[in-house]
Amino acid sequence: MSAVAIALSSLVLMLVLIYAGLHVAITLGLLSFIGVWLIRGDAGVAANLMAQAVSDSIASHIFGVVPLFVLTGFLVARADVGKDAFEVANQAFRRIRGGLGVATVAANAVFAAITGISIASAAVFSRVAVPQMLRFGYQPKFAVGVVAGSSVLGMLIPPSLLMILYGFLSEQSVGALFTAGIVPGLILALAFSLTILGMATFRPHMVYLSGQAQPVDDTDLMSVPRMLWLMWPIVALIGLVLGGIYAGFFTATEAGAVGALLALLIAIGRRKLNWRGFWEVLIETGHVTVAVSFLIICANIYTRMLAMSGTPQALVSWMAAAGLGVAVFLLVYVLLILLLGTIIDSSSIMLIVLPLMLPIAQQFELNLIWFGVITVVAVEVGLLTPPFGLSVYVIKSTLGNSVDISLGDIFRGTAPFTLTMLAVLALLVAFPSLSLVLLP
Repeated sequence: MSAVAIALSSLVLMLVLIYAGLHVAITLGLLSFIGVWLIRGDAGVAANLMAQAVSDSIASHIFGVVPLFVLTGFLVARADVGKDAFEVANQAFRRIRGGLGVATVAANAVFAAITGISIASAAVFSRVAVPQMLRFGYQPKFAVGVVAGSSVLGMLIPPSLLMILYGFLSEQSVGALFTAGIVPGLILALAFSLTILGMATFRPHMVYLSGQAQPVDDTDLMSVPRMLWLMWPIVALIGLVLGGIYAGFFTATEAGAVGALLALLIAIGRRKLNWRGFWEVLIETGHVTVAVSFLIICANIYTRMLAMSGTPQALVSWMAAAGLGVAVFLLVYVLLILLLGTIIDSSSIMLIVLPLMLPIAQQFELNLIWFGVITVVAVEVGLLTPPFGLSVYVIKSTLGNSVDISLGDIFRGTAPFTLTMLAVLALLVAFPSLSLVLLP
């Protein structure tokens, strides 16, 4: 069996093993070891390759950006910053049709600019926004659909954990990826808001239980000083972390440290964090960091096995001989990600497809920053699609028995936002300048 045939067989076997329930990282490591052993005919070479990859994958200080931004996200969630963002956004959009839905999108966009973790957004706004929308007569399916849909902004608007992961795998600047995600993130937030406005205007029965909005209550208006008091931690975090990166004051790793420190001070100042809570946050951060580290190590091993087999070069040659160009490659790539999104999580999708697809993208001379934005948007669709749809499960788990709604209803509620994401994805593919406009 040729080296290319061994590598392609490993791809098929990988999907079988993952679907059977084997952890993605273990699957990648196991198949990489066996693949190198078969290609070189020496188990010692395979063992040495794995040992070297473990050392090389996360040895750089740059990798410190992962635990620091994860820690920032968990601390911000503890400090109730998401709740404050929602209250202010609700005041701003209270007179718009579907105003609470638009407020949820706006608050999620702000929250995303601090945390970078979609699952955290889904959990926070399930507790904050869903009860408010139900109290004002919104459809339960619509309420949970808005929260699930807008939660994906956490992985596109910087700082983004998926952008950081893509930066490691593609050896691209994390700061440049953050910059490239700003305009697409704002476009997606605007598209979600227009979707909500359109539904509330032309299909009000999909938004309101009674088929029409309840009258606006002006007796509980928030004063401007109160709004400013709630917003200053958000403005400070965004300005210091992202402003520091874009102004060149900090590297991404240093900005993560500054953000974690400021988030810690905010949580302590608001009396939202005690020693026990801080210890729980550290443990949660450790769990996420270790899981991401293990995945990156095993993906690095798998990348080396594919490079050793010559599979990416063989696929490029085959596509060229068949007359298939960039458009077909991008179509196949996006469809593959969307398919995988129905069965596995976001990080795992990137770790499976990028080792094979990045060399092909480089052969086609695609801009890898733009390619990263396309990848993240396509991967995030998987958070909303059945049967896996991680955001949907997080919302269901967070709500518990407080809201009588099934998983099927939540998935149906996310459908308009899934279609909106696909439309924005097509727009970003067709116009790469939307992702690159802010880059020098």
